[in-house]
Amino acid sequence: MPLEDRPPEPTLARRRIPLLALGALSLVAGIWGGLLRLGWQLPVPSTAVVSDHGALMVCGFLGTLIGVERAVALGRWWAYAAPLFTGVGSVAVLVGAPAGLGVGAIVVGSVIFLIASLRVVLRQPASFTITMAVGAAAWVVGNGLWWMGRPIFGLVWWWAAFLLLTIAAERLELSRLMHRPKSATRNLFAACALFLVGVVAATWWQDAGTRIAGAGMVAVALWLTLHDLARRTVRQTGLTRYVAVCLLSGYAWLMASGAMLMVHGRLAAGVEYDAALHAFFIGFVFSMIFGHAPIIFPAVLRVAVHYRPLFYFPLVLLHMSLVARVVGDLSALANARLWGGALNAVAIVGFIATMVWSGGRDG
Repeated sequence: MPLEDRPPEPTLARRRIPLLALGALSLVAGIWGGLLRLGWQLPVPSTAVVSDHGALMVCGFLGTLIGVERAVALGRWWAYAAPLFTGVGSVAVLVGAPAGLGVGAIVVGSVIFLIASLRVVLRQPASFTITMAVGAAAWVVGNGLWWMGRPIFGLVWWWAAFLLLTIAAERLELSRLMHRPKSATRNLFAACALFLVGVVAATWWQDAGTRIAGAGMVAVALWLTLHDLARRTVRQTGLTRYVAVCLLSGYAWLMASGAMLMVHGRLAAGVEYDAALHAFFIGFVFSMIFGHAPIIFPAVLRVAVHYRPLFYFPLVLLHMSLVARVVGDLSALANARLWGGALNAVAIVGFIATMVWSGGRDG
């Protein structure tokens, strides 16, 4: 669409709200399903809420959210088809649409997202844009395996690769502001490659592949801790420090998840699986969301988000409750696991409420 023919930016921002609402619906359903899986006695609106809890969180919520962000960055109308397909596909999964229909829509959405990512590479060939595109390709593979009937535990680390590489690429872009050794970028590529080798290997040799992927996660976490701009900005104040605290604490959870995979190897179910999985998706990924949301939401929705010290409350609750959950998993303390998981949900909902509240008030 030519620039002069585009609607005003506030109008475009309002048009993004339905896509974000689809993602929010998947988030609510995913959280609800997670509580049911933990053992809380709640109404069961559909079997998919429980069986597809992880897919709703990764594809329905995170995939749709990142898809909107990528479409905004690319500035092309067709790129919004990616979050539209993943959002609608997740709703179809949620309501029990015919087998393959909802998952198929998610596959289509992820393919469009990959095309958008490749367009970004053509527009700006750089190490971080290429890393993002590789992450998008990993998401397509994971979704394709899901569509073919692969169990979630057999493909979940492909989804993790999508998120890990996307986040690593974004931090790599910003780390250019730091004076780092020339070998630093090569080291990050080596760490990401080690992780991807493990993910690919785990598709056929789950125990060995999972351990290799865990080692790659630890290597990426070490690189981010040593080279991320957050090491400097954590000494500042206000929103800048808050973002840095989110990032650095998230890297600690990434390292913990990788270490658990290295120790336990193949994980298909059980408390060790719960601990390693949620250390990554809750501890690492949601720490990144908490840190980036005050910056990304204004860019996407054109609504100012004013920093408040209250931002730390859901962040601290997220980490404390996740510690309780992981300790409960690894020590067979059922109540710690149960309440830790419930407070994970409270922290996420509290974070969203805090963002809405801060965005609706004057600075």
